[in-house]
Amino acid sequence: MSRIAELALAAALALWSVPAASETCRNLTYEGAGYAICEADAGADLRLFLDDAEGQRLGTFDRVNGALADEGKALRFAMNAGMYHPDRSPVGYYVEEHEEKARLIRSAGPGNFGLLPNGVFCILEDGFTVQETLAFDAARPDCRFATQSGPMLVLSGMLHPRFLPGSESRFLRNGVGVSADGQRAYFAMSDGPVTFHEFARMFQEALRAENALYFDGNISRLYAPELGRDDFGFPMGPIVGLSVAADGDGN
Repeated sequence: MSRIAELALAAALALWSVPAASETCRNLTYEGAGYAICEADAGADLRLFLDDAEGQRLGTFDRVNGALADEGKALRFAMNAGMYHPDRSPVGYYVEEHEEKARLIRSAGPGNFGLLPNGVFCILEDGFTVQETLAFDAARPDCRFATQSGPMLVLSGMLHPRFLPGSESRFLRNGVGVSADGQRAYFAMSDGPVTFHEFARMFQEALRAENALYFDGNISRLYAPELGRDDFGFPMGPIVGLSVAADGDGN
């Protein structure tokens, strides 16, 4: 075997024996608008974060990372996960480790949260769901974590009926969608102001999410080291994040 062939074989074996790190976050352009997309598969350590061990609001990505450090873990990505009151408590239903922290809100109300239908993002032991609030109330799945927000962006493959293609209401927006089989969750944040219709179509058409839920608007922030993102701003309420081993091997 020639020296060149030996080097080529060695390189091929090295690539085969050390698998590349999976891409968790990526940038996406859809209909001229840019989005940051992060994904989590069923079985991954995806959690919601609100308070620390002393009952104080976490509120920032740095503080969540600090809490995870005690477990030898760190955030792979994170974003705000639903609307909150001035004290940063959740506006609607909220569950951590199967324990209900805030009750389900079934009625309409002011603002985007009350733009019915709204819904609940639920992290199950073996997958994910986004369900319209009344359907969720009837089914009451055993969520390890859950957060209620609104409005629904995509509902059984259809856009929210109140979204208008010609709307002039443009804001930074973030939300979550779930694959039809419930085995993958897609977290998305727009790079700039978009309408509800544009944001929902991105989930429907680009990500093929069967159901998707709006989280929030201009307060939205993303932590995604893969994309060079660690957005700064005022402390938040609920945060959703994927935790991995702090040594970076994803285990």
